[in-house]
Amino acid sequence: MIPGQPPKIITRHRDGRIHAYVVDPDTFGPLETAAVFPTRAGDEVEESVVRPDLERVVYTTRDGVVCLARSGDPVWASDFAPRSDVRHGHRPGCSLSPDGRTVWVYRPDVMARRGVTDQWVVYDADSGEVLARRKLETAGHGGHHHPHPADGSMYLDIGEGQDGAVVLRGVIGADGAPRFVTYPWPDRCLIDVAPGGQQFMTVGHDQADVAFHDHPGGDVLFTLSVEAFGYDPDDTFMEWSGGYLTPDTAVITLGGEREDEEEWFRHHLVDVRTGTPGGEISLDASHPYDGTPLGDGSWLTGNPDGHPVRRSRPTAG
Repeated sequence: MIPGQPPKIITRHRDGRIHAYVVDPDTFGPLETAAVFPTRAGDEVEESVVRPDLERVVYTTRDGVVCLARSGDPVWASDFAPRSDVRHGHRPGCSLSPDGRTVWVYRPDVMARRGVTDQWVVYDADSGEVLARRKLETAGHGGHHHPHPADGSMYLDIGEGQDGAVVLRGVIGADGAPRFVTYPWPDRCLIDVAPGGQQFMTVGHDQADVAFHDHPGGDVLFTLSVEAFGYDPDDTFMEWSGGYLTPDTAVITLGGEREDEEEWFRHHLVDVRTGTPGGEISLDASHPYDGTPLGDGSWLTGNPDGHPVRRSRPTAG
């Protein structure tokens, strides 16, 4: 956890319930469940977020967004009309703002065949009132939100499959007016926002390089290709994973396939102050998307029993 920020809450979905875990800065190893939230009967949860006080959960389904109290009592809900008859290929996502006042929801309406445009909708977290609605020029399968830790804005990375990716940023101003920006790249995937919020990290949709950008303008500070880490670009690529291990250090993931067709992956460090690639680091991850850096020198991996595990930084190799 970064000093001055609310505790980080991790959620997992099991047995029709949402389990919330608090990332304690002094605790390592498997995280203990801090709260369990029931879901409405018949709901299949796509993504969930829990308020820092552990009293409310918000989650998306294929056809709506729901807010429930810890008791399971409904607080508010918003249906995506009309209901979609497409079962796969569209995954609505949600996120809470750092102050817990707003809920940001990405609706992949084109793939759901419920509209001609996707939507990005901002709700009042307490009442469910729609504060802002943005029609998007995308046809995404899903989106990942990245709250900015300092200024209240929200980043959104939309994956459009083989057509690429789109990165947007939204903010509700002090006057209550929403402002949205679409960055001018059709082919970069947002991986993480720095813990201090001064920059963000993207990987090319073609998986050839990683770039670090200034916040909020998006100007490229530096770019590192696969070759910069000593690998052959003909058989090695950048995974769309990694993130900021600390404010000054990022983790990138390289992967490929050996001659025997066995897949491999490795994590490397990057000094974001100098733009210098570093050596390998072991995250004890089971697959390329298992290790999630937390920005404070630690990261999360999975566990066979479904609980997240917080690990500390070993000596880099």
